[in-house]
Amino acid sequence: MQYRSLGRTGVQVSSLALGAMNFGRIGRTTQDEVTAIVDAALEAGVNLIDTADAYSGGESEEMVGRAVAGRRDDVVLATKAGMPMGEERNRRGGSRRWLVTALDDSLRRLGVDHVDLYQVHRWDPSTSDEETLSVLTDLQRAGKIRSFGSSTFPAYRIVQAQWAAREHRLSRYVTEQPSYSILQRGVEAHVLPVAEEYGLGVLAWSPLASGWLSGAVREGREVTTNRSTFMPQRFDTALPSNRARLDAVEQLAKVADDAGLTMIQLALGFVTAHPAVTSALIGPRTPDHLHSQLAAADVVLSGDVLDAIDAVVAPGVDLAAHEKNDTPPALLDPSLRRR
Repeated sequence: MQYRSLGRTGVQVSSLALGAMNFGRIGRTTQDEVTAIVDAALEAGVNLIDTADAYSGGESEEMVGRAVAGRRDDVVLATKAGMPMGEERNRRGGSRRWLVTALDDSLRRLGVDHVDLYQVHRWDPSTSDEETLSVLTDLQRAGKIRSFGSSTFPAYRIVQAQWAAREHRLSRYVTEQPSYSILQRGVEAHVLPVAEEYGLGVLAWSPLASGWLSGAVREGREVTTNRSTFMPQRFDTALPSNRARLDAVEQLAKVADDAGLTMIQLALGFVTAHPAVTSALIGPRTPDHLHSQLAAADVVLSGDVLDAIDAVVAPGVDLAAHEKNDTPPALLDPSLRRR
């Protein structure tokens, strides 16, 4: 396992980090399976575990808390808040009212008195940077969080938040968590350069592109991944964007074969090769998934292999741009771009 500095925090984290989105109802995992996955990950040298309050309605945090009980000091523990937690309109977003409550709820579910990294799950256009940064700074000073970061922010919002922290003399985001894979490279154009400019650690989620790069999705083969059962439109090869992904996967499979690698090793090695990336977040649903992903822990792709990947999917290109989660609101809401 390789270790890297998490931005400028001084904290050393593994280049593969354990993402817990599949723990609980989403991934249909039991507590015994989660504990086995966490045990194996820690044994392999993974030291960062990332979860969120919204994952299975808090169930993921509860499962992670049970799995790390008694060895809290061995884990860099990260969670997130901001996504809706119920129907009540104020149980979401980046307001002081909600984040204070959300963090206390997360700490209770995790069974800890603090988290090492607290992340705003999505940018909240209805809340000012000063409001959100102010409450995060207060929670940090209270000892409930060590550092805080953003997740899936557009590049210009990352910059704006850095300037707001400076202007109002508040603590700043020290990490960003973007979606990044061979098939979704748009963040290379703006988000990753901005993260490097401001010294942010980068935790890349979905490095296997929701399973497209796991080796399980191939031409002429029925798609039976867990994700395809509740997001079938993302795997419908009759759609042009999915057809483009499948064509790319077939070409990437040859690149992997020629390099003597599995698709998973190629995909994770690609993400961790970018100089801005601190860790790739792997999200295993079973111990077998975990072991196949841990096999990429020491993979270093050669320049020739990276060039071959560029020839399949060009730098900065998203093959499924409509699935991006950091698209500015003005591109999604016509009322924001029309007089």
